[in-house]
Amino acid sequence: MEITRRAAFVTAGGLAAVGMAACSNAAPGPGVGGVPRSGGASTAGSGGAVPAAGAAPSAGAGPTPPGPGRAAVTIVGHRGACGYRPEHTVESYSLAARFGADAVDVDLCSTRDGHLVARHEPEIGGTTDVAAHTEFAARRTTKVIDSVPTTGWFTVDFTLAELKTLHAVERIPATRPHNTLYDGRDEILTFDEVLDLLDDLSRGRGRRVGILPEVKHATFHSSIGLPIEPTLVDTLRRRGLADDPQVIIQSFETADLRALRTQLGCPLLQLVDVAGVAPADLVAAGDRRTYDDLVNPAGLREIASYATWIGPTKERVITPTGTPTSLAADARAAGLKTMPFTFRNENEFLPPTLRRGEQPGQAPQAAPRSTYGDAFAEYAQYRALGVEGLFSDNSDTAIAAWS
Repeated sequence: MEITRRAAFVTAGGLAAVGMAACSNAAPGPGVGGVPRSGGASTAGSGGAVPAAGAAPSAGAGPTPPGPGRAAVTIVGHRGACGYRPEHTVESYSLAARFGADAVDVDLCSTRDGHLVARHEPEIGGTTDVAAHTEFAARRTTKVIDSVPTTGWFTVDFTLAELKTLHAVERIPATRPHNTLYDGRDEILTFDEVLDLLDDLSRGRGRRVGILPEVKHATFHSSIGLPIEPTLVDTLRRRGLADDPQVIIQSFETADLRALRTQLGCPLLQLVDVAGVAPADLVAAGDRRTYDDLVNPAGLREIASYATWIGPTKERVITPTGTPTSLAADARAAGLKTMPFTFRNENEFLPPTLRRGEQPGQAPQAAPRSTYGDAFAEYAQYRALGVEGLFSDNSDTAIAAWS
């Protein structure tokens, strides 16, 4: 995304209510995959009735049945609401919940002492203020992750206590200068802290807020003796979520999802990167298949043997020229749901024909990088295809597009 990554929920065949871990002691709510979101765009401050302080959402709490013509879709706040706040922070997750996102996705990386933290990548030079901490200057190094040399500071070289001295910053400040206002306000969160936060948000909104934990770079973490999966499994078991249909686990690799299928009852989502790229576990095993092979009909049937969803990069579903591919239909035929990633409002993330403030033939930077394009037109294309879910940096826009 621009290492590419993401996923979502369904009732039949794997997913019930979009729901949050910390609410698992409440009776299961209605399924988001089967009951579309309520009509009308959600806004910050909107939501269901707020229960008594400390009470978990009731079994009846959940999306309102849609109005006529409403399409069902699961909208996942990509790293929270990172179109408006630095990603993977309390403010980002909280804003996504207030907008009405059905769930948030959480990228998980390991610390040196084996804790799981919410970071987009193990390299944190671009998402924290670590470069300003002179005490950590010597930690800057180069590591090879998924065959790509990367220079910076890495979570695996820090203890959790050390990471807690850092603060989050905006990852793409040139595109989202408004987000830099919030630089330095939020600390790095552990997986448990995210689960606790979503518990509080679920209570406060009077509805359940789901979670999609992503195992980041499984082969890399395992190769250095810091595998993510055992701690993920232990955390879910400890919190009573090992078989929770409301927790969807995602990965760009395949072997870890296959193994997790034998250890947990949670639905799984196979992320699918861009053309020509291969899953790191297949590369390490000498398997010459790429993601292209995973999304042909035979590959999709194989994925369906262990996963409920695929999460492809959105260009695999509709090309940048606006031509739909057969992927969504092929996935449905294999028994899989499709949740493309990542939808964003800014010009540079939209097809050229949907950018605003530019003239034909001009570079994307001809308009200010923060300029919004016609995101609604893009959403309309995917809605017409009937995708079952999507990842969005701007979940309020996505909700409005389906309302």
